[in-house]
Amino acid sequence: MPNFEFRRHTYHNPVEFALDLVGGKWKMPILWRLREGTRRYGELRADIPDITTKMLTQQLRELERDGFITRTVYPVVPPKVEYNLTNRGRRTIPIIESLRSWGLELMKEVGVEEK
Repeated sequence: MPNFEFRRHTYHNPVEFALDLVGGKWKMPILWRLREGTRRYGELRADIPDITTKMLTQQLRELERDGFITRTVYPVVPPKVEYNLTNRGRRTIPIIESLRSWGLELMKEVGVEEK
């Protein structure tokens, strides 16, 4: 496949492109937690204890920019913000499920138990 550009970055294959959009340490865990429905920022923060506030905000912004989630702000005090998966985001869930299953198999192979 020939190289292609997206947002001034050159990609060499579609896997590299997809991983750039949803890969990394935090994006798939965020998407996974949104699979069951609407979540507020505080709920996501509490459910992903090792992520910093700055990183969660950055990852949510990138996922929204790339069309995987929507962000709804309600004009109330204190501010209320909710996040949901888009159709694009929902299409990632079976892929994340496959990676999760494979990860569980690998854990068994190396003798790590699921908590």
